[in-house]
Amino acid sequence: MEEKLFWIGVLMGVHLFISHHLKERGKFKAHTRFTRVWHAVFAALVSFVGAVLITVSLDNRRGDVVTSVLFSGRQLGFGLLAACAGAAYGWWRGLAAKPPVKDGVNTAMKEDMEWSETIFSAVLLASVVMYLFIQAFKIPSGSMESTYLIGDHLFVNKFIYGFRIPYTKTKLLKFRKVKRGDIVVFQFPSTDPREFQCGGSQYGKDFIKRVVGMPGDKVEVRDGQLYLNGAKAPEEPYAQFVDKFRYPKASEKVAPGDYQVYWENRMLGKMFSEYIRDNFGPVTVPSGQYLVMGDNRDRSCDSRYWGPVPENLIKGKAWLTYWPPSRMGFPD
Repeated sequence: MEEKLFWIGVLMGVHLFISHHLKERGKFKAHTRFTRVWHAVFAALVSFVGAVLITVSLDNRRGDVVTSVLFSGRQLGFGLLAACAGAAYGWWRGLAAKPPVKDGVNTAMKEDMEWSETIFSAVLLASVVMYLFIQAFKIPSGSMESTYLIGDHLFVNKFIYGFRIPYTKTKLLKFRKVKRGDIVVFQFPSTDPREFQCGGSQYGKDFIKRVVGMPGDKVEVRDGQLYLNGAKAPEEPYAQFVDKFRYPKASEKVAPGDYQVYWENRMLGKMFSEYIRDNFGPVTVPSGQYLVMGDNRDRSCDSRYWGPVPENLIKGKAWLTYWPPSRMGFPD
């Protein structure tokens, strides 16, 4: 969302810059055909921005957002339709009324520039805050129950693991490293939109899970019980098991080395389906990557199925639940 807001802010900034340039050249001194055209351009731009933001927000609520794509064809399509309607309205308004000239400037153009400056400043500031500091996130599934429920809204602390340089994998000023037990929001580790995991394409989508395996850890699940480095993991009060049935192990015929390769290449879920839910591993978490699992262990499509999460894909740490009010608070 933050990158979308940034480019919308850039778009409004370009309009504002050109408007100031035209004003200095005296193009806005009277109500002319040119000012009507420029007013129609502004109306089209605002309508485009409004329609795109509304469509993006609706997509976010449905969980259809893909963070690796700036704008989807659907979002741009609605934006362009709204832009055409806005341009027609702006042109009609320019014909229907003749705004006066005040201080040597057409008042309609002056209002357009003021609104353009306001939108530019607000959107750009919001994008910077969301990119560097805090981002809102909505829980899309039941994989984190009962820590988070479907529909919970929370804020994600994005600066705690460092500020990421836009369009790079580099992070600066890391306040602390990812720790075992952290609930993190990350971009799904896939580079192919055609790859299917968890019943569909997860390419570019944001997930939320808990870190259970650190780089270098040997992780295994036996009959639903988590083991770390050969020993039973400490008690996990947040873990939830809702299914009394346990799938038997189905990977005995796979050599340990091949099993590790299949896991790192996100193949286990495709090969064994639910049979790795309760009996998984052992695998060794690669350097710079993490093994994550949902707190609702029997209803979570996580690293057991599609492999480890690279550190550069982790966006931030779950911080504060702000909606609904009855569930307001910090995660365990």
